[in-house]
Amino acid sequence: MTDTSPDIRLVVLDMAGTTVADGGLVERAFAVAAAELGVQEGTAEHAEHLAYVRATMGESKISVFRHLFGDEERARRANAAFEKAYGELVDAGLIAPVPGAREAIEELLASGRAVVLTTGFARITQDAVLAALGWADLVPLTLCPADAGGRGRPFPDMVLEAFLRTKAAEDVRQVAVVGDTSYDVLSGVRAGAGLVAGVRTGAHGDAEFHAAGATRVLDSVADLPALLTGAR
Repeated sequence: MTDTSPDIRLVVLDMAGTTVADGGLVERAFAVAAAELGVQEGTAEHAEHLAYVRATMGESKISVFRHLFGDEERARRANAAFEKAYGELVDAGLIAPVPGAREAIEELLASGRAVVLTTGFARITQDAVLAALGWADLVPLTLCPADAGGRGRPFPDMVLEAFLRTKAAEDVRQVAVVGDTSYDVLSGVRAGAGLVAGVRTGAHGDAEFHAAGATRVLDSVADLPALLTGAR
């Protein structure tokens, strides 16, 4: 992003790994889901599946399970087991905000920008995470894949849904998309966002971000307000 870029009016932020530190809970919940489908830890099949889960962090979880387990019934069984396991880990207090994330969100809101939190999880899990953090009322709008017609990342649907619902921006180039995975970045690129940033607090790193088309890489979402202030 350069000083000549459009003023950012809408910021679309990922949750787990970007604004929420979950300490690898996705992989722990995946192990439960895999076991539900008869794939046990320590097997070659489990290792192969886990590698795919890591590579596709940020994607809608049901889409991941459709790829791994084939038919719809098995995918839904795995997804239900995953969401239940992740929810139990959340309820056990095993998540926390990324340091400075809440403050960054509040600063962005105070600057007059709209902020939308997005996730690849189902709504029930997203709401559990928000409740556990005390974030239920932090922003006016949160989105999961079902809220955007069912397609999660790397499709641009959630970003565009945020654009349409908030009416905060006049042009998609006035949208910033920030996430910790290549799929977050790709969704922002496909939506035409003016700023697409990867953050180093989650699943992927600089190489994946740049390959997906990131315009910036930040150490943390906490760095975002200063970046936007400098670009206004």
